[in-house]
Amino acid sequence: MLGDREAEKAEVEQFSEAQEMEGKLGYGSELMKSVLENDKETIEDGKLIADAFNQGIGGFMPDTVFEHLVSNYSLAKKLYGERFIRRLAGYDPKFIEKNVKVPEFQRELKEKINEKIEHLKEKDLLDEDEQITEKGIETAGLVLYIEELEKLVPTGQLGEKLHVKPDKHGTKQDVKEFSKGAKYRDISIKKSVKTAVRRRHSTLHKEDLKVHNRQSKGEIELIYCLDASASMKGSKLNAAKKAGIALAFKAIGAKDKVGIVVFGEDVKSTLTPTYEFDMILKEIVQIKSGGQTDVALTVKKAIDMFSSEEMTKHLILLTDALPTVGEEPEKETLSAVALADARGITVSLVGLNLDKEGKKLAEKIVAVGKGRLFIAKGIKELDKIVLQDYYSV
Repeated sequence: MLGDREAEKAEVEQFSEAQEMEGKLGYGSELMKSVLENDKETIEDGKLIADAFNQGIGGFMPDTVFEHLVSNYSLAKKLYGERFIRRLAGYDPKFIEKNVKVPEFQRELKEKINEKIEHLKEKDLLDEDEQITEKGIETAGLVLYIEELEKLVPTGQLGEKLHVKPDKHGTKQDVKEFSKGAKYRDISIKKSVKTAVRRRHSTLHKEDLKVHNRQSKGEIELIYCLDASASMKGSKLNAAKKAGIALAFKAIGAKDKVGIVVFGEDVKSTLTPTYEFDMILKEIVQIKSGGQTDVALTVKKAIDMFSSEEMTKHLILLTDALPTVGEEPEKETLSAVALADARGITVSLVGLNLDKEGKKLAEKIVAVGKGRLFIAKGIKELDKIVLQDYYSV
């Protein structure tokens, strides 16, 4: 009897969790339950589609993939990545490489790939033209989302964020120098007297006066600018996507808006700052890599996407290279960041394995943009770094 009650309770809790996520993401409850109940088949399907996007693949072409594997495996590995090959073919990539010239194995390999494609079609993850469907996008996005939460929640990375902005009616916080327009009731007598004594003044001088800052909860608009140039292909792009998912999940939960700019040699796609998490998730999961890097154009586009309302506005650039497009790319980039600063937008940069020249330019960008610079040596901490920047805004 006790075992039955425990099973019933677990089922109710799982259903409640699925309902809550369905409301937040707008996805079907059956798909939610499949992932929450750790349905291996659904999860593997979602990972396969996510891998396809990360490798720049928008549609599945089984005959083309097979021909590449058989004719030049080394090139195929670069094109598709080992994770995609493993999930599509059902064999370890090393085993494929060793046996790909054997006729009997080639027949098995082709059969396996075709079986997987038919399975994805039956699940409505691919259409008849072998293009990824809306359900396929949702499945991949949901799997990425769950993976990211499972990683961050146990470590406490999704903690509370305190929102602060100057407000004459807010609560007293730290102190600053007295200036024109400051309220006399905000003068900190204790701090002012201490300053006068330290300066050996017998009376309080105007320059000794300290006033309290008043701070209140303030809304933030964020735009996450994600580099999807060719050099980000594969695992780097996957980690950058998960960082964006973590940022959106936390920020929207704190009533902040999040927008997306995907860039390479031009701006590939944009999403105006929104509270709609499911829109952000779909935008992120479909990002494909390719091209060079144009940071200046990206910053200019992001500037136009911020609202005209008075609030904190912050732009986060994540890239592994700076920049390669334009007649004077460095000058154009700094000019764009200066324009952002003039509009009251702060700019932070997360650099992934930047070279020496890249680091120098990154330092200039955050100096002009009054933001923070993070240099990541690997992809494992990208989500934590992006959240750390958000918590500092």
